[in-house]
Amino acid sequence: MEELKNKIDFVLFVDVQDGNPNGDPDAGNLPRVDAETGEGLMSDVCLKRKIRNYVQISKVGVSGYDIFIKEKAILNDLIDESYEDESVKEKDKKGKKNGEQVDAARKFMCAKYYDIRTFGAVMTTGKNAGQVRGPIQLTFARSVDPIVSMEHSITRVAITKKEDADKRGEMGRKSTVPYGLYRCHGFISANLAKQTGFSEEDLNLFWEALKNMFDCDRSASRGLMSTQKLIVFRHDSELGNVPANKLFDLVTVQKKCEGAARSFADYEVSVDASKLPEHVHLEELI
Repeated sequence: MEELKNKIDFVLFVDVQDGNPNGDPDAGNLPRVDAETGEGLMSDVCLKRKIRNYVQISKVGVSGYDIFIKEKAILNDLIDESYEDESVKEKDKKGKKNGEQVDAARKFMCAKYYDIRTFGAVMTTGKNAGQVRGPIQLTFARSVDPIVSMEHSITRVAITKKEDADKRGEMGRKSTVPYGLYRCHGFISANLAKQTGFSEEDLNLFWEALKNMFDCDRSASRGLMSTQKLIVFRHDSELGNVPANKLFDLVTVQKKCEGAARSFADYEVSVDASKLPEHVHLEELI
């Protein structure tokens, strides 16, 4: 696999229509919101879950693309499995120090699990497989404008308990955002990619996941969610040529409509390519 040699920064725009992009369990699963500005939030964990789900279904049975953090996974059992691999056992047979066995276990886990070599993981809760700092890190996604969180009463004709059989139905609540355009910033370290084995092939799968993750993970509660824009800045060097924030400042969003926005067409996303620094290359993948 081709080694990742360049630092990369990117800006991702996703939107939601009549859905809850990321419920807050501490607030009755209402859409996450910045209490001071009213801007909507999506956690990095929420976005990583969508990426993991896409890789899991698109690479079923493909060696090296298992997912470590997944539903009903018993993490300690997965960590312990690394000590059954011959490359790890060999360190014990030769009387190597425990640290070398941990390094071998960490290398095994990175090679087997896509999300470990991408996002990193703490693997010290079972047999020690060390800790991994992932080359890809994401910020919280924040809405371009303040969002309106709406609550809707819903009904169902079925009932839950036998003793309520005489009832005509039951009531419930559903929370949605009429529309919100969210902006997320991402960082890819070529230096950390070397340590985990994250390759150009892995990177292409990551871009693919960002583009298609919502189409493979639909939910009635999330409404219509879509990836609308993916802007990539690739540096000429491993450590980067320009601070990421200087590049992100080149990406601006303007609202074209009067009043509340209700679609991506109500915004214009632009990149000031005339101010693009030397040794940094711009790609608009969407």
